[in-house]
Amino acid sequence: QVQLVESGGGLVQAGGSLRLSCASSGGTLNSYGMAWFRQAPGKERDFVAAISWSGQSTGYADSVKGRFTISRDNAKNTIYLQMNSLKPEDTAIYYCARSSARLLYGIQSRSYQYNSWGQGTQVTVSS
Repeated sequence: QVQLVESGGGLVQAGGSLRLSCASSGGTLNSYGMAWFRQAPGKERDFVAAISWSGQSTGYADSVKGRFTISRDNAKNTIYLQMNSLKPEDTAIYYCARSSARLLYGIQSRSYQYNSWGQGTQVTVSS
């Protein structure tokens, strides 16, 4: 069974950058679409970014377009989220997720389309 482990979160000032990583143990990510979601205190879990299994397609929430970049290294079985120009409203727990279906074209942005989730990593942006 795949286990996803996020890392790279932390405390950063507004305008700063962080790079999140999501690695897998016990299963491959290479044939699956992957995504990042986030959940702020008292709010629902929201879509942030997704990438197709091949890496050829990516998609972003409007709130992060132009600031965040999702990528993957299939050789390392790892996905990344580069976050630049961070804002206090980006403060949340960030989760990576693996799609429930293999080899789909395009990207998926709904949480129910993912069935493997990491434990999350906290990102806090101070003003």
